[in-house]
Amino acid sequence: MQKAPRLHFGIDDPDAPDVSPLIRELDGYLTELYPTGNIHPVTAEALKAPNVTFLTARIDGTPVACGALVRHDGYVEVKRMYVLPACRGLGLGKQLLDALEAEIARASGGLVRLETGTAQTEALELYEHAGYRRCPPFGEHRANPRSICMEKAIQ
Repeated sequence: MQKAPRLHFGIDDPDAPDVSPLIRELDGYLTELYPTGNIHPVTAEALKAPNVTFLTARIDGTPVACGALVRHDGYVEVKRMYVLPACRGLGLGKQLLDALEAEIARASGGLVRLETGTAQTEALELYEHAGYRRCPPFGEHRANPRSICMEKAIQ
């Protein structure tokens, strides 16, 4: 009988040698989805800022998914959520979003916002099922026909 892989969520260093390839793959994936350059990648340095919490999901020690929380005045933004293609369909995206929301709840909750693209149908479905609703552009995000902003209150 084969042992099931162990899944672990934790705060991580986006510059770690085993994590940075995951971020590069995310950037490549977004560039493929939005070839006209409507994406604005977040650097590893920006993900290490004091107002950012960067999480990874690891299976048997290998990073397979990531996401970040960026604390702003009045809200927390979910950014850089990504699951490796080989691991999709296993519920990791929901588990990762749950882990990010648990971090927010531990810090007193509040309003959570995110921005995603129209080509990311799986992400839109995940966020809608998790209770996120569309909202006007916020922060650095501007009205863009390929961009969707969403929000949810966490307690």
